[in-house]
Amino acid sequence: MSSSDQYKRQIMNDLAGGNTESLGNAPSDPATEYQDFDDFAQRSSPSERRHLFGKSLHPDKISPAQMEPELQKAIAQIKPNERDDVAREFLKRLKERGLDDRQVEQQLSLSTHHASRMSADDVSKLAAFVYHSHPDVFQDVLADKPAIMKFISNPIVAAVVGVAAAKWLSGRKQ
Repeated sequence: MSSSDQYKRQIMNDLAGGNTESLGNAPSDPATEYQDFDDFAQRSSPSERRHLFGKSLHPDKISPAQMEPELQKAIAQIKPNERDDVAREFLKRLKERGLDDRQVEQQLSLSTHHASRMSADDVSKLAAFVYHSHPDVFQDVLADKPAIMKFISNPIVAAVVGVAAAKWLSGRKQ
């Protein structure tokens, strides 16, 4: 197991056990205590996740050079239907910004402009582009489709997500 994986595991174990001393204590609301990231992703609202990810997931805090390999690994691990949903949402939001699907396909050298036919590599390129060029869209899509976040392993990214989740996990006792 890599030190990155050990670090992430320790953060998540500490959070699950209610230990947030190293992360800075946040007030706990028993109605919003979560058992793990999946529980957090299912029960928190998109606006709660958007607020947390908006503070944490931005190229000013985590460089594209750090985030891109993490996105590639994470996207390869999510279910194909979740990957399609993420790609579809990125394309929809880019279209709202005036970027046509075919333009994005050509600009990023994607194999297709159809979200349902994109490979994990295509979705990774798309996610990296959105993270770098449209960080607000990236944060919004992750708030709506948080499945990718549980597969991010970079210690910096894990710490950012851990600090964000600490607000809701801080009072949980096992």
